[in-house]
Amino acid sequence: MGTLESYLGVITSLYRDQPRFMALCTALVGPRVDLQKLLEELRTAFDLDSAVGERLDHVGEWVGRSRLLETPLKGVYFSWDEQGVGWNQGSWKGPYDPETGMVSLPDEAYRMVLRAKIAANAWDGTIPGAYEVWETIFKGTGLTVVIQDNQDMSMIVGVAGLYPDAVTKALLSGGYIPLKPGGVRIEFYAVSPQGGPLFAWGADSRQLNGWNMGSWPEQIIP
Repeated sequence: MGTLESYLGVITSLYRDQPRFMALCTALVGPRVDLQKLLEELRTAFDLDSAVGERLDHVGEWVGRSRLLETPLKGVYFSWDEQGVGWNQGSWKGPYDPETGMVSLPDEAYRMVLRAKIAANAWDGTIPGAYEVWETIFKGTGLTVVIQDNQDMSMIVGVAGLYPDAVTKALLSGGYIPLKPGGVRIEFYAVSPQGGPLFAWGADSRQLNGWNMGSWPEQIIP
């Protein structure tokens, strides 16, 4: 995308020193440069990865998921000396959020919910496809997922890598990211309380590891 100066810079020396001609070119080209800049800004203003505030709300309208919650998320507000909602874990209480819980998702959590909605709509229902969806949902968070099919129409979803913040845990337990095949229930989400891999015998990966390496999971019941 060119700037006004770059366009004016191609005017030949014969006319470059003519104030009226330069003023005319500025008047004609300037608005078109501004329009180009606006159109370029729209790419990021309404992009899921970069939109914020009201613009992200507009993205949510296209996706079909509001940031407003029917059931408040409890136990997510920041608080000193309380495990799970301390520094980098709890979320600040919004100006219109009730004391009973969060009713409007902050941008990053809302972005996660929108990613889940978009990815789930295109999911083929397979476990390999589910891994791709979870990777999209947790993009940039440091969280990774491992899925266990219990072979009884239930499944366990392990969340490793980092300990999820309070809002992410509440979204999982509240069923706001219900990625599962029809008729299959999620028995629980297994979360690594210290971050890193979850405990599992005979496994060696970034999601699962053995004795003294993997963490015994904390269960989040949806």
